[in-house]
Amino acid sequence: MQTHIAKRVEIIIEAPMKRRLTDALTKASATGFTVLPVLGGSGRSGVWTREGQVGRAGMVVVICLIKPERLDALLDAAFAVVERHIGVVSVTDKQVLRAERF
Repeated sequence: MQTHIAKRVEIIIEAPMKRRLTDALTKASATGFTVLPVLGGSGRSGVWTREGQVGRAGMVVVICLIKPERLDALLDAAFAVVERHIGVVSVTDKQVLRAERF
């Protein structure tokens, strides 16, 4: 079966910033994304949980698969939101089926 190159972008950000981030991704031509709650983790400040350091709002992870030629615009849009808030952006190479969906 034929696979196609794609980029997977994962953005972990404070939950109250979710709408601003997803609006920015949509404007940057992301055709879709998935938002999941983050229950806890560990970072520069140490271990945290949803009930702990981050507060009751918590964190979310936004996952987006895109065509490589759309990556720079998406990262610019994401960074404009993340740069002033707690957040992590990662990019990985992926192989996908049905490339027309991305």
